[in-house]
Amino acid sequence: MKRSERIVAMTNYFLEHPRILTSLPFFSEKYDAAKSSISEDLDIIDQMFKNDGIGRLETVAGAAGGVRYLPHFSEENSTEFIDGLCQQLKDPLRILPGGYLYMSDLLGEPEIVRNIGKIFATAFSNLGVEYIVTVATKGIPLAYATAQILNVPVVIARRDPKVTEGSTVSINYVSGSSRKIQTMVLAKRSLPEGSTVCIIDDFMKAGGTINGIKSLLNEFNANVVGIGVLAEAEDEEEERVVEDYTSLIKIQDVDILQQKIEAVRGNYFIK
Repeated sequence: MKRSERIVAMTNYFLEHPRILTSLPFFSEKYDAAKSSISEDLDIIDQMFKNDGIGRLETVAGAAGGVRYLPHFSEENSTEFIDGLCQQLKDPLRILPGGYLYMSDLLGEPEIVRNIGKIFATAFSNLGVEYIVTVATKGIPLAYATAQILNVPVVIARRDPKVTEGSTVSINYVSGSSRKIQTMVLAKRSLPEGSTVCIIDDFMKAGGTINGIKSLLNEFNANVVGIGVLAEAEDEEEERVVEDYTSLIKIQDVDILQQKIEAVRGNYFIK
């Protein structure tokens, strides 16, 4: 195999297996190349990842060592992507009755969802996250995108129990927007006791749903180390019940009469 072919194959391997430690002999045997050649290839790949702002290779010394790809979406890439997303959200045709925004089309675009996952994974990469938790809404694709980069499982809390999930734990919580009492359930087998988790959701207003997820996770003695939301809404009439969170976009104003939406960068860029 030519060096150029080997580098392409190894790059693809790292992108498909983020954060997994792989020994040099594995690559040497797989591509029938000397370890010295593999080491040179790794240097080239590492430099390419850094130049493109998508991460780096980490080398671990010792008999049980190896190399692994640590994804990292650069601030430059993140800023360019989020600014473009804000511009799309400013389209007045997105305004729905009641002052809500239509965002389903964005959450259905694979490239957009992948990039959101990369940004969240970058924000929470050093927190020892073992599970990504979300509720059964539009946040599910964002949770899976983040989990893929962090290489951890996804756990989904639901509004109603499913017979296929066995016994469940349920809690009642107050929805921040409607102020209604709602129920949230999680299968007992889905999350080990004392797990370190990160919550991902698509939209937050007062934070009632996220607060509900946190209450549910308390029943599992889970350690919530991060909360990520794609968009947060600024609402002076409702008190925010969640404080420590990371948002990518802030919806500052939705003016139905003027048909105007003000969307800016979230607190991800100032945390």
